Amino acid sequence: MSDDTPYGYYDFSEDDDYAAPEASCVDPVDVLREHWGYDDFRPLQRDIIDSVLNGKDTLGLMPTGGGKSITFQVPALMMPGLTLVVTPLVSLMKDQVDALRRRDIKGACLYNGMTRTQTEYTLERCRQRRLKLLYIAPERLGSDTFMRQLSAWDVSMIVVDEAHCISQWGHDFRPAYMKIRDLREYIPDAPVLALTASATPDVVQDIVVQLGMRSPEIFTMSFARDNISFLVRNTDAKFDKLVQILMARPGTGIVYVRSRKRTVELSEALCAAGISAQAYHAGLLPEIKSERQDAWISGATRIIVATTAFGMGIDKPDVRTVVHYDLPTTLEEYYQEAGRAGRDGLESVAVLLVNSRDRAVLGRRLTNAFPSRENIRHVYDEVCRYLSVPMGEGFGAIFDFDPEMMSSRYNMQASMVRTALGFLDRAGYISFTEDVDASARVWIRVTREDLYHSDFGEDDETVIMCLLRTYPGLFADYVFIDENRMAYATGIDSKRIYESLIRMRRRHILDYIPRRHTPYVVFTANRCPSERIVLTRDVYENRREVMKRQIDSMLDYAFCSDRCRVGGMLRYFGQNLPDTYQCGKCDYCRSQRKSVSDSIPIEEQVLALLETRDITISDIPRLWPSRSAEAADAIRDLISRHRLHLTGITITKS
Repeated sequence: MSDDTPYGYYDFSEDDDYAAPEASCVDPVDVLREHWGYDDFRPLQRDIIDSVLNGKDTLGLMPTGGGKSITFQVPALMMPGLTLVVTPLVSLMKDQVDALRRRDIKGACLYNGMTRTQTEYTLERCRQRRLKLLYIAPERLGSDTFMRQLSAWDVSMIVVDEAHCISQWGHDFRPAYMKIRDLREYIPDAPVLALTASATPDVVQDIVVQLGMRSPEIFTMSFARDNISFLVRNTDAKFDKLVQILMARPGTGIVYVRSRKRTVELSEALCAAGISAQAYHAGLLPEIKSERQDAWISGATRIIVATTAFGMGIDKPDVRTVVHYDLPTTLEEYYQEAGRAGRDGLESVAVLLVNSRDRAVLGRRLTNAFPSRENIRHVYDEVCRYLSVPMGEGFGAIFDFDPEMMSSRYNMQASMVRTALGFLDRAGYISFTEDVDASARVWIRVTREDLYHSDFGEDDETVIMCLLRTYPGLFADYVFIDENRMAYATGIDSKRIYESLIRMRRRHILDYIPRRHTPYVVFTANRCPSERIVLTRDVYENRREVMKRQIDSMLDYAFCSDRCRVGGMLRYFGQNLPDTYQCGKCDYCRSQRKSVSDSIPIEEQVLALLETRDITISDIPRLWPSRSAEAADAIRDLISRHRLHLTGITITKS
C-alpha cells in the first residue's frame, strides 16, 4: 500500500457515505452490549460515564486493567459530537483505533509520523463530522491553527489519558501536557474526563488544578488487586531464582529489565535453560516488534523479556507471572507494570527480585537524573563549542548532533549529556531530537492574509509560491515536503531553498524542520554565557525532590520486612488502612501465616481442615508443603485410631 494511503494500512473506502449518527441507544448498558457484548459494567465505570454524560468534569483513578477506555468510548457514542482523546503513546493510539474499528466505531488518530495525505484526510473527516473519537498527542495542541479548528468540530468531550503526566509531582511529567488547559478557551462547554492508573493524593489535586477542572467528580477504584500475589525475593543469584520462578509457574509471563542489552542477554539465557523467551525493546525494527509481540500473545513464545514500555495497550488478559529483574524507580511504575498480570481475574503473581546492590543502583539513578548545575552549564558550553556556535548567535539554527561522538571527543558520558540537554530543553535554551529519519516538514504559522502582505527576501516569494502550489494543508499543520523536488520546480538549488526556509522560520512566518537522518539540536535562544543559564526551582529542585521521595518509597516497599507490602503500597496511593492491615498474599503475610501455622500441632491442623472438607492423599504436599512428611505420619496415626477414614485416596473424618 502506498504512503499516500490514509494511515498506510487502513482502507477507509467504506466511509465514503458515512456520517456519524446521533446515538440510537439512550442507556449506556445498551451501548456496551451492542458494541462490546458485555451485559454490565465493571466497578466505577458506570459512575464515571454518568458523570460525564451529565456534563461534569470528572477524574477517574482506575488501576491497570480496570477498563479505562470503556469510560470514555461508551459516552462518546452517546454524545452528538466528537470526543477528543489526548494520549502520549502513538502505539496506544493505533491499538485503540484498531479496536474501535473492529467494533464498527469510527475513530482515528493524529501524530507527527503521518504523511500529509493521511493528516489531511483525518482532518477532513473531523470537519465533516464523520468521526466519533479522535486520538491526538499533546504536542498537537501547540498548533494555534489546530486549536482554532477544534471549535468548529462540535467537540462533546475532552479526555486526558495518563493524566498524571500533567502534574509536576507525577512520575512521568511531560511539559507538552501543559497545553491541554488551553483547550478550555476553544471548547469551553465540553466536560473534561481525566484518567490515570496511578496517582498519589498530591498528584490528584495537581491534575485538577493544572487542567482547570470545575468542581470535578472524583472516582477512585481501590488499588488492591486481590488476584495478584505481590512477592519480593531478596537474592544475590537473581537468574537462578528467575528460572526457579518461571519453571514453577505455568502460563505466559513478562520479565522487566532496565536496558536493551539485558533483554537480549536474559532471553538467550532463559532459552538455554529450556524456557521459551524473546527480547523486546524500543530499538527493534517495527516488523520484528510486531512479530515477537504476536508470538507472545498467541502463546508461541512463553516469556517476553522487555524494557518498561512493553505492555502499554496490549490486551492479553491471561498473563500469569510478571517478574521485575531490575528495581523500578517508582511505585507508580512498578504497580502499572506488575498490574499487567491477571487481568482476567485469575490467580497470578508479581515478583520483584532485589539484592544488596539495588539500593546503590537507585541512588545512582537519582544522581544521574540530576547532574549538578555546573555540569549542565558545562554541557551547554561544550555543545556550543562542538557546533561552533558564536556567543550571541544561534537562534533557530539546526545542527546534526550525535551525543556519543561529542562525548567521545570531550571525554564525557553520553547519558549525562542527554540528561543535561533535557534540562536545557525545559529551561528554553536548546531542543534535542533523536529522530533517526524524519522527512522535512513545513507549517505556515501566519494567516493567509498576513502571508500575502509579508515582505519577502531573495528567493523567499518563489519558495512560498512553490510550497502553496505543491503542498495543500500548510496552514493547518506540518506537511512533509521534498526540497529536491522544489529545487527542480523552481530552478533554485536546494541549498538556497534551505536558506530561504530558515530565514522565514526566523521571522516566524513558518515552522521548518529539515530532513534528518541523525539526531539534531535546535537552538531555541541565542548562545549566552553559561553562567547566565537559569535553571528554576520548577525545572530542577522540585523535580529532584519528587524523584527522591519516589525512590525512597520504592526502596521501602522492596526492603521492608516488618509489615504487609501491599498495605504499604496502597497507603502510598492514598488509601486509608489500619496499621494491622494484611493482604494475606504478599511474602510478608505468607511468612506470618506460616509462622502461626508452624506453632499449631499438625494433628490439630489436619482435624480442623477435615471439619470443613475432605482431602485426598495427593493434597498433602500442597496443603503442608514444609511439613508434608509430618502431616502424612499424623494422618496414618489418626486412621489407625479410627478418627479418620480412608476410602481409595480420599480422607474423611470418621
